[in-house]
Amino acid sequence: MSSLNQNPFNHFYVRSVIYSLVIFCVTACQSTQQQLDDTLESEIIHQPIALVLHGGAGTILKENMTPELEQQYIHVLDSALTVGYQILENGGESIDAVTAVIVVLENSPLFNAGKGAVLTHDETNELDASIMDGATLNAGAVAGVKTVKNPILLAKEIMLHSSHVMMAREGAELFAQEQGLELVDPSYFFVQNRLDALNRIKEKEIQEQTAATNDSKFGTVGCVALDKHGNIVAGTSTGGMTNKRWGRIGDSPIIGAGTYANNATCGVSATGWGEFFIRGVVAYDIAALIEYKGLTLKEAARIVIQEKLPKLGGDGGIIALDKMGKVTMEFNTSGMFRAAIDGDGAKFVGMFEKD
Repeated sequence: MSSLNQNPFNHFYVRSVIYSLVIFCVTACQSTQQQLDDTLESEIIHQPIALVLHGGAGTILKENMTPELEQQYIHVLDSALTVGYQILENGGESIDAVTAVIVVLENSPLFNAGKGAVLTHDETNELDASIMDGATLNAGAVAGVKTVKNPILLAKEIMLHSSHVMMAREGAELFAQEQGLELVDPSYFFVQNRLDALNRIKEKEIQEQTAATNDSKFGTVGCVALDKHGNIVAGTSTGGMTNKRWGRIGDSPIIGAGTYANNATCGVSATGWGEFFIRGVVAYDIAALIEYKGLTLKEAARIVIQEKLPKLGGDGGIIALDKMGKVTMEFNTSGMFRAAIDGDGAKFVGMFEKD
């Protein structure tokens, strides 16, 4: 037997060394785990949150608006912004912030969505909406519904609880009923000034013997949000175009045209002459310029809205934000109802071109 085995001191020494190594390894592992936890917590703390919304673009001129009406718009825009941003501040998810904002706008008669939706040629309301998740690229959309109080909530249900992306008309309303969403009598959506606008357009058609579309297509609402997890969600809701016929559907419920979100690039919600936004795949085109050409969000939006869209003959605008919380609100009309709080916490609410 070796002297090592015969000497008790040697046994004690070996056990002490082994014990010390075990303690060292455990302590090192705990320290490493704590460092990982601290890093993760730091990343969450420093992940910016941001939110941007719009209430439509078009001929929005200060001289055409009373001070009282201007304040009404500012109040609703600011209220919607506050509702959505508080959700993000409290750790909520971007999907909940986006839907909460759009519900506020849908419930206001000031905007062309939900309660204030414009009228079709037959004096009915046909509502469209869509939503997209930038983490999964999952999406939901609804077109042509007449009894769903908040179409954006139906778009959300389609995204989360069906295998489809888009539903329309009676089928979409049946799905809404099955999901327990609030349905209303179509008269709920009626607003007198929308009927007045329809009658003016019809009269103009008779006088000019042509379809009057100018300024009959704006007022769509939308929102894009970035939450503390770095997830971007975009949503859009609209009543479409005044005097529309034959079941016309615009860009708002079409993923890639009126709504798009991808955490790798940006989230976009559009408003304007839908036919041109569809043909230009505007929302996706902005994201594609970022992904494939390495452009900034601001430059990509400028190229699409100020150069590419007008070449097609279209006008309108977009709101967008990227994964860093940078916000852009680009439009080629005289105004766009809009509000935002960017990743640095800077707040903006406005409606006119020079705001």
